[in-house]
Amino acid sequence: MEPYIKIENLSKKIKGTAVLDNINMEFFKGNVYGIRGINGSGKTMLFRAICGLINPTEGQITIDKKILHKDVSFPESIGVLIENPGFLPSYTGRYNLKLLADIKNIINYEKIDETLNLVGLDCNDKRKYKQYSLGMKQKLGIAQALMEDPDLILLDEPTNALDEKSVENILSIIEKEKAKGKLILIASHDKLILEQICDEIINIENGRII
Repeated sequence: MEPYIKIENLSKKIKGTAVLDNINMEFFKGNVYGIRGINGSGKTMLFRAICGLINPTEGQITIDKKILHKDVSFPESIGVLIENPGFLPSYTGRYNLKLLADIKNIINYEKIDETLNLVGLDCNDKRKYKQYSLGMKQKLGIAQALMEDPDLILLDEPTNALDEKSVENILSIIEKEKAKGKLILIASHDKLILEQICDEIINIENGRII
């Protein structure tokens, strides 16, 4: 079985400082992997590299047999939540998702509404994004990562600002996505959350896998 993601000798330097330092990893579909580390450890930078958002200083990342920045600019089937997603404050959450969906044009309002309800948001809510609570904003960020049914899902601190019931719901959704054969990477500093959901937990410190 070939890995869906293969990372080889990956390093990234910013202003002479190594934020990712000689990382070698393989990730397989049908698994949930946890990337654990404190703030500034390199979790988010690793996610950005996998998304194609930064160019490595050295090494390469192969996703679904295609080399990033050589064969493709970005992974072809990916859903991402990194830090605080930027939504338009004066539109509803539903319309924000429609604007994003229009880029690829592979889903309609029916799928958007289904995903909103799945994460615990009301698809008929007429409030603007700027009126959302932190928890609602987090759920909308997760919804945009899931709505197009991607093969690869990257969630950076997905349980931030969520109450206990919402956390349970999101973990249940992740289990169902795994059962569909997706590859899911979750970055978190919360060991207990990762232990509940992950097949493997990888610790990162100062840009190195330890």
